[in-house]
This record gives sequence, structure tokens and C-alpha cells, in this order.
Amino acid sequence: MRLVLAEDHALLRAGLIQLLEAHGFTILHAVDNAADLAEALLDPEAEAAVVDVRLPPTQTDEGLTAAITVRAARPGFPVMVLSQYVEQLYARELLASGEGAIGYLLKDRVSDVAEFVDGVRRVAAGGTVLDPEVVATVMARSPEQPVDRLSPRERDVLALMAEGRSNAGIAGQLWLAEGTVEKHVRHILAKLRLPETKDDHRRVLAVVTFLKSSRERV
Repeated sequence: MRLVLAEDHALLRAGLIQLLEAHGFTILHAVDNAADLAEALLDPEAEAAVVDVRLPPTQTDEGLTAAITVRAARPGFPVMVLSQYVEQLYARELLASGEGAIGYLLKDRVSDVAEFVDGVRRVAAGGTVLDPEVVATVMARSPEQPVDRLSPRERDVLALMAEGRSNAGIAGQLWLAEGTVEKHVRHILAKLRLPETKDDHRRVLAVVTFLKSSRERV
């Protein structure tokens, strides 16, 4: 998997390069500013990106803006956002694209290297991996969205699905039997009216529906 990495802190950038390469990724470009990131994302060999939100020259939202731009040009292009901040406006736009292959983790809350690497892999494979704080922001939606059909417990399960957790992981987090979680997942898929097909990953579609519900938020 060939990655573009954007991180302006030299030590963290070097550490991420070493970490990702040690786990089988190839770093095509490692950049520290918005202009170089925009150019790197034009590389047709790039298969995914790991980007910080705030980059020079303004240290505001350059990383997220670049991610939104590349996904407009290359729908579904996998992006893992790694930041100290939840930039609400641009995060909503990014997550509401409905294409999947999105991750948004907060640097201060990444405590397990293996989970981070696994998260990058899941995003590259088309999944979603969201920090709970990001999930909470996305869940603050307007009424009359598809997820409004869900019970509070089902919304809890869907939020953890959006974080990229398996049924076993959700069961452990919510202190439920795994069979109970499976039942909730079935109900979620039914209530979101996701048809059973051989080709579509219904869990991914459920998370995409969840992310699309952020479109109407103020």
C-alpha cells in the first residue's frame, strides 16, 4: 500500500514513516506543508493518505481541505486524518461524502500502535475508523435522519461500528453478549433499509448512512 503522509512536526513525521514502513506500507511522499501535500496527492500511484489537519502556511485546515479536494477528484480515495483537533465544519463535509474509506483519529487518544496501524489498513480497504469524540460530533445531527429510526442502544452500536469495532469489540464495550450485538446489528440494517446483496458490505453501508446523516446538521 503506497501512502502520502502529511505531518509538519519533524519528529512525529519521522516516527510515522518508520512505523508505517515497518508494517509493510510504502511512503511515496512525506510532506510538511499544504502546497507539497496538494502536489503529492496528484501522484496516480498514491493509494491512500495519512494527513494532519493543520499544516503550514496558515495552520488551520489545510489537511482536511486537501482530503476533501482529492476525494472530489478521486471518489473513495482512502484518507486517515490524524489530528489534535476536531474541525467540525470540514470534518462534517469529509464524513458526509458517503464514500467510506475515512478515518479520523485524535493524536492524544491514540494509545495503541497496533490499533492505529490496523485502522490505517481498514481505511485503505474501504472501512471507517473514527475516534469517539468525532463520532459524538457527527451524531449531533438534525432531526428526521435515517438513524432516527434506531433505538438509543442501536445508535450506540452503530456509533461503535463507525469507530471500526467488530461485534466482539462492541460487545465488550457495551457489556453485552455478542449474540445480542448481532441482533442489534440485524435490526440496524433492517431499520436503515439496507438490502441484502452478495456484493455490498452492509456494515459499511450502515456506517455510510450514519455519516450521510451529518449533511443536514447546522
